[in-house]
Amino acid sequence: MASRGMMIPELEKMSVEQLKAIKEQTDMEVNLLQDSLTNIRTATTRLDLASTALQDLSIRPEGKKMLVPLTASLYVPGTLDDAQKVLVDVGTGYFIEKTMEEGKNYCERKINLLKSNYDQLLEVASKKKNIADEAGLVLQAKLKQMAPAS
Repeated sequence: MASRGMMIPELEKMSVEQLKAIKEQTDMEVNLLQDSLTNIRTATTRLDLASTALQDLSIRPEGKKMLVPLTASLYVPGTLDDAQKVLVDVGTGYFIEKTMEEGKNYCERKINLLKSNYDQLLEVASKKKNIADEAGLVLQAKLKQMAPAS
């Protein structure tokens, strides 16, 4: 909030056009950051589900019949062969065979990284939103000042 008071004098020196441009730019940046935050939440949820699935898989006996997901909506029947080895999707169609414990650790590391990125983006989005709000307030004040003069 301390930066809030410091930003207004700089904004008051700008023209109406400059204020409009800053407001539009920061609003667009805030929207992009919000989209990124949503994507991070979605990825975190998917990794949480994967971690839970690994936990569930580790307690199933070998030879257990189950449905294997090929896509988000397509499952095929299968049999659990070795519960101690899993394939981990590391992106762009690449999979790495890992032990069950390594797979769980991978999920936890990715979840922690995403949560850290989420917190950083949230802070940036909050600052950008404050700038957009301040620019909007100064813009409204300048437009009110110009209205009686016309």
